[in-house]
Amino acid sequence: MPCRSVKKLMCLGNHVASLTLRVSPLRQIHTSTCNSSAEPKYAFKPKKVAVVTKTTRYEFEQQRYRYAGLSEEDLKHLLAMKGSSYSGLLERHNIHTKNVEHIVKSLQKEGIEVKVVKRGGYDSEVVQWADAIISAGGDGTMLLVASKVLSKDKPVVGVNTDPERSEGHLCLPVKYTRKFPEALGKLCRGEFRWQWRQRIRLHLEGTGINPTPLDLHEQQLSLEQHSQAHRITTMDHQQKTGVLNESVSKPSLLPVRSLNEIFIGESLSSRASYYEISVDDGPWEKQKSSGLSICTGTGSKAWSYNINKLAEQAVNEILTIGKCQTGLAIPLNPEFIDNVTDRYNESLVFSPEDRRLFFSIREPIVNRVFSSSRQRGFASKVCVRSRCWDACMVVDGGSSFEFNDGAIATISMSEDDQLRTVVLDN
Repeated sequence: MPCRSVKKLMCLGNHVASLTLRVSPLRQIHTSTCNSSAEPKYAFKPKKVAVVTKTTRYEFEQQRYRYAGLSEEDLKHLLAMKGSSYSGLLERHNIHTKNVEHIVKSLQKEGIEVKVVKRGGYDSEVVQWADAIISAGGDGTMLLVASKVLSKDKPVVGVNTDPERSEGHLCLPVKYTRKFPEALGKLCRGEFRWQWRQRIRLHLEGTGINPTPLDLHEQQLSLEQHSQAHRITTMDHQQKTGVLNESVSKPSLLPVRSLNEIFIGESLSSRASYYEISVDDGPWEKQKSSGLSICTGTGSKAWSYNINKLAEQAVNEILTIGKCQTGLAIPLNPEFIDNVTDRYNESLVFSPEDRRLFFSIREPIVNRVFSSSRQRGFASKVCVRSRCWDACMVVDGGSSFEFNDGAIATISMSEDDQLRTVVLDN
């Protein structure tokens, strides 16, 4: 055999040996359990897990009317008058509760210490106590759980506890709702990959700053109640700090992270939102619009997608005009219209691991005073100065910060804010 061929075989042998060394740790994971001392450090092996559960509609209605002195029969009658079924709500509540118990028993069977927490009792102390956190609910619960996990070293896993009524994009595949031990086994054996979802951080500065958010998750507030709640939290903050009409020169990092999106706008949806915006340290532009949305790759499938997507009717009408103006033989059959619509809408979605923000100015007003050089686009940083009367900055639809005239928000991303989630191998 020629010397050159021998050298090739030797190189190939060394390459295979190198691959074997790199693959062997995965083989060790596949045969280990959650409590095995031999498993590699990058496997999922928490000793303490917090299970954060959603508030079901049944629980919400009970809590809402309990203070009005209604009996269970009165509640049934009231729900019937509203077109809601008491028995239906109770059935969904029982399904959720049963699935939460299934999760807890599966964890305990593996020798893991479990703390079950209702979302109203979920706070920084729970986050600090747990090695990993399981969100038991839908996407809303997952967003709440993620918002308070500030360390990228703490895994967060979502389980959809009522998949028939909830989409659960951020949760494990729905088959694992009733087969959670199978999912837990995969996690313990390392049959998964980490997914690092990028998140948004917020710095706030200016006048009247209150870094304490108003929790919207379990409240149904009217506009007046929402404004009053913000005023109360602002007064509480001023009393605690001893500062009135506080002016903050140094930006304050808010104690939440956004997994989906930030929305800035007037609380009254029929009122135009007035603000100034600077993208990537560019010039400030005066804006009047229906509000501003800034999302991550995770959130690009949610509200941002629905703000910007095109309907087939609009694509058809645009292509019809284009065909008339150019004389080109543009096919206007349903299949072509569908393909063009899908191609455009798919371009709005990007990876959860992407380090870019995507901003959308909703229905911008353009005239000689207000301009809009870009209605949407990618950015690394967005700064917004409020000129609003009664506005808020809402994080993932759940945490609301007062954002009125004089407040300045700097919206960006940091590698330190990534959320550690899992993707199970098929």
